[in-house]
Amino acid sequence: MNSLLTKSLLFLLLSLITACTHTKTANTAYEPKPYVKLTHPEWSKNAVLYQLNTRQFTKEGTFNAAQQQLPRLKELGVDIIWLMPINPIGEENRKGSLGSPYSVKDYRKVNSEFGTLEDLKAFVNKAHDMGMYVILDWVANHSAWDNWLRYEHPDWYDRDYKGQFRPTPWWDWSDIIDFDYSKPALREYMTESMKYWVKEVGIDGYRCDVAGFVPVDFWNNVRRELDNIKPVLMLAEWESRDLHAEAFDMTYAWSWSEHMHKIVNGHADVSALFVYYSWNESAFPAEAYRLVGVANHDTNAWEGTMFENYGDALEAVIALSVVGEGFPMIYNGQEAGNGKRLAFFERDPIKWQKHPIGDLYQSLFALKHSNEALWNGQFGGRMVHVPNSAPKQVLSFVRAKGNDKVFAVFNLSKAPQTVSFKEPLFLGKYTDAFSKQAMELTQTTELTIPAWGFRVFVK
Repeated sequence: MNSLLTKSLLFLLLSLITACTHTKTANTAYEPKPYVKLTHPEWSKNAVLYQLNTRQFTKEGTFNAAQQQLPRLKELGVDIIWLMPINPIGEENRKGSLGSPYSVKDYRKVNSEFGTLEDLKAFVNKAHDMGMYVILDWVANHSAWDNWLRYEHPDWYDRDYKGQFRPTPWWDWSDIIDFDYSKPALREYMTESMKYWVKEVGIDGYRCDVAGFVPVDFWNNVRRELDNIKPVLMLAEWESRDLHAEAFDMTYAWSWSEHMHKIVNGHADVSALFVYYSWNESAFPAEAYRLVGVANHDTNAWEGTMFENYGDALEAVIALSVVGEGFPMIYNGQEAGNGKRLAFFERDPIKWQKHPIGDLYQSLFALKHSNEALWNGQFGGRMVHVPNSAPKQVLSFVRAKGNDKVFAVFNLSKAPQTVSFKEPLFLGKYTDAFSKQAMELTQTTELTIPAWGFRVFVK
């Protein structure tokens, strides 16, 4: 009798344990899991990025000359400097007389055109002393034809159907040849090379060229190994959610630029931006930094200057790139109103001068730094659409975080617009971010915005 009772109680206990375990497992299966597993460096939360083309940045085209300009960049409001590739450039199949910086001859040396390793260290140290950070442009997908790896490790390279080295397929990148990332030894060499610059020079991260052409699992491991040295910022030249999980803080927002071009050229209206902002909010994690700007080395060289690409809409597009969601960037020379396409394979120094575009960027960057609603990723406030009476021409939205709030109105059309607004989100007392005039916005408020004009109100 006792034995039977003991067996019954044991069976009951096991059943309860099984049921509890099953319930716990089932419940856990439905719990949301964080997609982003990396941690952004603290200094990136309200930062802006400046792309520096060493070859064209100064008359001398050197690190030492660029270092003399750091106080000006600090005053502009720059936090992070992205140096285009600093490595020696290949000579075999070179384009132009100086070649492309993205045709790397040696991953662990400095291009003597720009100076020495000690010059680079001095530049980085000076930037750090001034509270700025420096990331290097890294070209992992391919190398120059005459990179020493081609001779010492030919098996690390991709081959075409004839068994020959090949450039990236379908592009006219005839000055480079692709790596084969199925080779563990290549992955180790490239990772150790990236660690070298963090350890030796103290750089703070990387902008990674055509990052989507390189396997994600390679980047995931790179990020882990770099973070073991120091917190780094990683920017992918690619537009993909997958890269944000474990490898990259930031990806390009190419589609934002594409929609802006269509609007400015009359091929779309404001609703085109709804597509981007909806995709950005719904498909990308809140922690994702998205790089937005009106120019970079590629667009300036191959598509046109900021004036060619945006014309009368330029200032509005610049303002939206900073006030809207995204991680804003500026390409060297924009602040001087550079009106030429900088030569890519030759020396073509920027002509420096004071310009209203520089003043606009300086004001916008100061606003971004001080207003938590405009900070990057999860540190800032989401854009919330405020419906208005001219929905095809005018974009209006609120961003709020903590005690800060911004209400922004952009007329993205070639005619003046007088608009009123719906819903109560925008109501309140504000200060105009540029005129500094106090203003109360009510349900009956109407704003007249000139063609390609904008208003930004803060509280």
